[in-house]
Amino acid sequence: MKKDSGLVYGFSAYILWGILPLYWKLLGNVGPVDILFYRIIWSLVFMTLYLIVFRKVPGFLQEVKALLKSKKKTLAIIVAAIFISLNWGIYIYTVSIGQVQQASLGYYINPLLNVLAGAIYLKEPLTKQAKLASLSAFAGVVLLTIQTGVFPFNSIFLAASFCLYGVTKKQLDLSAATSITLETLIIAPIALIYLFVVSPVGFMQYPATTNWLLIGAGIVTAIPLLLFATAVKKLSYITLGFLQYVNPTIMLAMAIFLFHEPYQLPQFIAFAFIWLGILIFVVGNLIETRKRGIRP
Repeated sequence: MKKDSGLVYGFSAYILWGILPLYWKLLGNVGPVDILFYRIIWSLVFMTLYLIVFRKVPGFLQEVKALLKSKKKTLAIIVAAIFISLNWGIYIYTVSIGQVQQASLGYYINPLLNVLAGAIYLKEPLTKQAKLASLSAFAGVVLLTIQTGVFPFNSIFLAASFCLYGVTKKQLDLSAATSITLETLIIAPIALIYLFVVSPVGFMQYPATTNWLLIGAGIVTAIPLLLFATAVKKLSYITLGFLQYVNPTIMLAMAIFLFHEPYQLPQFIAFAFIWLGILIFVVGNLIETRKRGIRP
């Protein structure tokens, strides 16, 4: 049941992340840096309300008190906040310049890094099916990279920052709500200084519709993060890595059919290797589960 519930949380998070480019496209009149910092500020506001409404403030304060007793864990939450902020920033920028396929490629590369991190850093066992799936997915990523004609810096940065974010969160014994609240709280002072002092537009000086969309950015940011943080605690990092292919597949479909970005047969072949890797991993997991006599 624990793993099954983890899969539900994980799928939900990645589906929501997959459709997020639609939301950022609505904010085309706002600069990427401004969107990033509004996202952080309103996520913090949303999480604060969440803690109050669901009466989680005492638990939050207790967790923070325990966290501050460990310098290592305090540093870890700061590092996690930096990694997720950097990831958001490059993601928003990539989508804003009309390169949703590049963003999709980044999140296709990320699970490969997750598998590597899970096997080497977290010492999680790597099954034969996972190895074969990784090789197939890796072949697809290499083909995609070659077809772009340039080294995909944005894609690599997206993949690496989110992988390091996940690894860091795996080491923290915090509830999802506490972790996300602290991550946004840590970056909030920088965000406020930028929006009030540096931003050429000023704080919330956009048309009413845009202002409401910026406020909503906090909600669409916090909800999938809550789901992801819960999934991280319930699933192995390798399983979580392959589950993440849901996100870029949705993004790729939108890039082709909704945003009409160019997509040809060589790209389809490359993505076929990635999808084959996912199929191998899923089927392998089902076989292993049945061998152990556990209901899938």
